[in-house]
Amino acid sequence: MKYFSFIGAVLLLAACSPGGNKSSDKDTLSTTVADTSKLKSAVSSLCFLKTEGKDSTSIQLAIKGDSVTGEMDWIPYEKDARHGQLHGVMKNDTIAAAWIFMQEGMRDTINLKFKIETNQLSQKPLKVNAKTGREETDNTAGYTIVYPASNRVKK
Repeated sequence: MKYFSFIGAVLLLAACSPGGNKSSDKDTLSTTVADTSKLKSAVSSLCFLKTEGKDSTSIQLAIKGDSVTGEMDWIPYEKDARHGQLHGVMKNDTIAAAWIFMQEGMRDTINLKFKIETNQLSQKPLKVNAKTGREETDNTAGYTIVYPASNRVKK
């Protein structure tokens, strides 16, 4: 299972490597991420990768107008990963998206909040709802989880 998780992460990251799907315009990743007005003019493909020790999270976004789709993979070391799709809406530089993922053979959904900034994507952290026991976005927190922009496979 861990082997397949690793392969999935590599395939997702390969899509963000040079030669993968890119915006039809000639913007570079850094200028596309820095200027959100350019994101609305054509389909933009953005990639982000965060690693902490042996844990990693990769996010690939496709933005067309106000519509955002993509993939998000959370791969903790020696634990069950979450692999899924993102579907959301972008307003100015913020994204509200539903992350529909699989973990331990079960399908689940969490609503996430992101903010596109220069060369990074920031996310509001998750918290556990005491009543339901489920994770949800902590809307009172800031955008404290940072995913650096990436256009290469981590080696």
